[in-house]
Amino acid sequence: MNILGLSIPPLVLDLAGGLCVLVSLYFLWAKSSTYWHWSNLSLLPYFLLFVSGGQWMLAGLQVTYLLFGIHGLYLWHLEARRARGEIRFNETGWYGVTWAASLAIFAYTVAVTDFSAAWNWVQFAAVTLALVANFGTTRRWAWSWPVWIAVNAVQAVYFWHAEYWVLFALQFVLAAMSVVGWQAWRRDERREVAVA
Repeated sequence: MNILGLSIPPLVLDLAGGLCVLVSLYFLWAKSSTYWHWSNLSLLPYFLLFVSGGQWMLAGLQVTYLLFGIHGLYLWHLEARRARGEIRFNETGWYGVTWAASLAIFAYTVAVTDFSAAWNWVQFAAVTLALVANFGTTRRWAWSWPVWIAVNAVQAVYFWHAEYWVLFALQFVLAAMSVVGWQAWRRDERREVAVA
């Protein structure tokens, strides 16, 4: 891809995005808001990678990830303040706005995608699952982790086909990290139920 006169190989974009994602998941395990910063940082190289390959749904997904990233960061801030008894806020409104914007972007990317190409259906499945997983992540719900594992499985197949080798290998690492995250969040949920 050519950016400002510089030719950037797809592998460089692939590696940059993958590194940011790995760092982000470390912070997600601990439910630290630093997760959102690293996750958002991964979006630019991935967006450029998918645009250069004409994968419009995956490129559009990066934009929805950014919306979820900004939304999730602020929402976690609001939830922390609520937990300290400082504020109350309209959760339904906050979630509704982000979902409406994300679904509009999703609808647009679906509209510009040629579904006569069978591999675009795999892209569609991955993006749909990722939107559901993202929603669960913003709410810090443990069930989001197995959905992420499903996303990794579908994306591994697609990235093998697209010859994005770092992204392909990364899906297996992310799936393993998701198992650890799922166990940690389930422990947290059981602890919260016991305290309540």
